[in-house]
Amino acid sequence: MTRMTTSELRGYQQICASNGMMMVIACDQRGGMRTLLANDPVEQAKISDAKLGETKSDIVQYLASAACCVLLDPICAVPKVVDDGVLARDVALLIGLDASGFDKTPEGYRLSRLVPGVDARHVRALGGTGGKIMVYLRADRPEANTHNIDILRRCVEDFAREDLLLVVEFLTYELPGESREEYVAKVPELVLEGTRICLDCGSKVLKLPYPGTAEACAGVTRLAGAVPWAVLSAGVDHSTFLGQVETAMRNGASGVIAGRALWKDCISLDRKETASRLSTIAVPRLREIQAVVARYAGKAAQAA
Repeated sequence: MTRMTTSELRGYQQICASNGMMMVIACDQRGGMRTLLANDPVEQAKISDAKLGETKSDIVQYLASAACCVLLDPICAVPKVVDDGVLARDVALLIGLDASGFDKTPEGYRLSRLVPGVDARHVRALGGTGGKIMVYLRADRPEANTHNIDILRRCVEDFAREDLLLVVEFLTYELPGESREEYVAKVPELVLEGTRICLDCGSKVLKLPYPGTAEACAGVTRLAGAVPWAVLSAGVDHSTFLGQVETAMRNGASGVIAGRALWKDCISLDRKETASRLSTIAVPRLREIQAVVARYAGKAAQAA
């Protein structure tokens, strides 16, 4: 396994709570956030990057301030939240490298994209504790992954040259003609083998989809070895995600990087409403997740 350097380890410590577990608020979405703020595609198109930046600033102020780290994009949110003093000095910052959306091949394979001009050196210049790259993977279709693996390898190498922390995320997806039932049955193996691809590319910290079962979570932990992994929320409802966090932590996960499950029904174009709902709904949800993570962090410490 590829171990973290001293500099990367320091960055990793900063995205973790005092219990040593990752607790990151994910807020790097752009297209997905627009669909939450408006139902009509025409209205969604009217939502500017600046308006998204205001929503993200509110999430940082009212929710991320209750965590230890926030994941933001370099299009709408950064450097504004830093320059405006919204991001608290003791909250770490991960900056997303992946562009919103994806391209498609004739076969329906998803091709990941990067935000132009955003590399490890630029992440450092923006005040980032580290970066985050997301690629799409279908581990059962090697021909689907060539483009995305190339992106991943280049990003891993770039951050290694700069000696800067990089969190690697991948998402799986349904293929044309594949039923929902067929896809769900494949998820544990897709996550396990996708994890293997990321590790083979030199990943040192992972952000993973929920592997689907307790056994699959344990399998990811065995495969990852010393490489820590956090479970992402993928926009499921809070109660579902809370159960997933419980299962993942019980089976070796090292924390949570969560976004929409916390704030998807709390944001609005009315900033006063957003502030109220983040404070009264999202923060209590976060506290519940933190309690689960802390419980298993304690057990890990005892075992050590």
